[in-house]
Amino acid sequence: MVLTVADVLQLPVVKAGEPEILAGADRLGEAVRWVHVAELKELSGLLEGGELVLTTGLAFQDSANEAAEFLRGLETAGAAGVVVEITSVRQKAAQALREAARDIGLPVVLLSRKVRFVEVTEVVHRKLVATQLEQVEKARRVHEVFTQLSLESAGAEEIVARTAELLGAPVVLEDASHLVLAFDAAGLPTMDVLRDWEARSRLVHYREETVRSGSERWLQTPAGIRGHRWGRLVVPVLQETNDDDAESAMVLERAGQALSINRMAERDQLELAHQARAGLVHELRRPGSLTESEALARSAAMGLQPAPLYVPVVFRLDRLPGEEPIGTQRRERALLDLLHRVMASSRTTALAASLQAGSIALLLPVPAKQLADPMLERISGEAAESSGELGWTVGVGRGRAELLAAAAAGLDEAAQVAEAASTLTKGAKRFYRSGDVRLRGLLWLLHEDQRVQTFVESELGELLANDDGAGLDLLERYLESGGNKAQLARTGYLSRPTLYARLAKLETQLGVRLDDAESRTSLHVAVLLHKLLNR
Repeated sequence: MVLTVADVLQLPVVKAGEPEILAGADRLGEAVRWVHVAELKELSGLLEGGELVLTTGLAFQDSANEAAEFLRGLETAGAAGVVVEITSVRQKAAQALREAARDIGLPVVLLSRKVRFVEVTEVVHRKLVATQLEQVEKARRVHEVFTQLSLESAGAEEIVARTAELLGAPVVLEDASHLVLAFDAAGLPTMDVLRDWEARSRLVHYREETVRSGSERWLQTPAGIRGHRWGRLVVPVLQETNDDDAESAMVLERAGQALSINRMAERDQLELAHQARAGLVHELRRPGSLTESEALARSAAMGLQPAPLYVPVVFRLDRLPGEEPIGTQRRERALLDLLHRVMASSRTTALAASLQAGSIALLLPVPAKQLADPMLERISGEAAESSGELGWTVGVGRGRAELLAAAAAGLDEAAQVAEAASTLTKGAKRFYRSGDVRLRGLLWLLHEDQRVQTFVESELGELLANDDGAGLDLLERYLESGGNKAQLARTGYLSRPTLYARLAKLETQLGVRLDDAESRTSLHVAVLLHKLLNR
């Protein structure tokens, strides 16, 4: 609470002097930083600003000009005001002060009765010190509250609730997109606080400092470290119970710091958990590194519930043209976080970790074999609904009773299935097993063999070298239709004469007859291999 000139004039010791305001009535709300008693003509070198000067007017005696010069000097020095004691025996001095105060904006107060200046200074200084101590005590309490919340790793909702309690006003935490992450209405109707929130928030421009801004005079402070701001805390109404912006800003800033610290702690904790799970998964895959009992004990310590069956699953991110490795890593981390949220929401335990660039391994405990597919449908479905721009293919290996077998051979199988299935038409299934990819799975196992590349070039070489991709696309669609030209014409929106002409051109380019079954089989294998090699 700030002590003002008006507050000092209301003190009994000052009121006893019958104060008369000669000038500056509109500035009585000026804060008083200190009280200074002086009788010197020149005080500018002694004042730092905000002082209330007490004097008997000996510096200017009966001269109106000297009185005006004295008052202007105080105003220039930044004094909060001046209180002059001039009793009735010095009427000329009082008149000089009245004339001098006419053109002064500084609060000038005349006391016509004697007062003890020492008593005034004692009372005012006692109040100033008490106010400072009160502010220090409030700052200490606020510090203790948010330090404790940080130590307890309190969530955003609890931090926002305590902030609203300290401020006596609604508090809203929003992200960089103006979406509300947490709020406390402080007893006001929620609709009044959050009405048209996104539209209203966009009109209040983001500021790096704690300040009031916008037409509604929102008090805001950023959340997150400088350069990596992820949101802001907002008091969207003017507090009726606490109009001290400095104190409110202090509380809001400490809340913002607590949110930033806890968010960083959560990320560090999550990162450690990810690293621990990844280390265990890779250790489970190394032959002879652990016994089955050791593997079960280690996995149980990571939260994996024992089960009669463990199903290996691999989520393979779709590769984006021209994507940098750092972009793949970010999408991989986003997918890993998403899978953990899905598991937590469905109360399903699993070991999830990065397998290789762009792939996430999942070891899923299943209570019974017949429950495997429903669990996989639920997990992959919930993940797909929350995935946003992420795209992936899910490969599933054979469930095994031994965790080590599921982690080693099972994850390799699931990864091969996911790679092979990534060349299939999107959206056909939520997840794929080896029986779904069949020939593609076999070709994936062989795709790194140099002889496979030679085979593809020998089968499709002319088409790949002298075609813009339309010929290869037509060939693939023709082979997928089983060589049925009538069906291809219907699905390809081509007239039969046009289709026949293009197929004849393909035969010329490839040097084979497309109506030959063995040729079609060989070409189909080459096309599938080409897609795997260029996935």
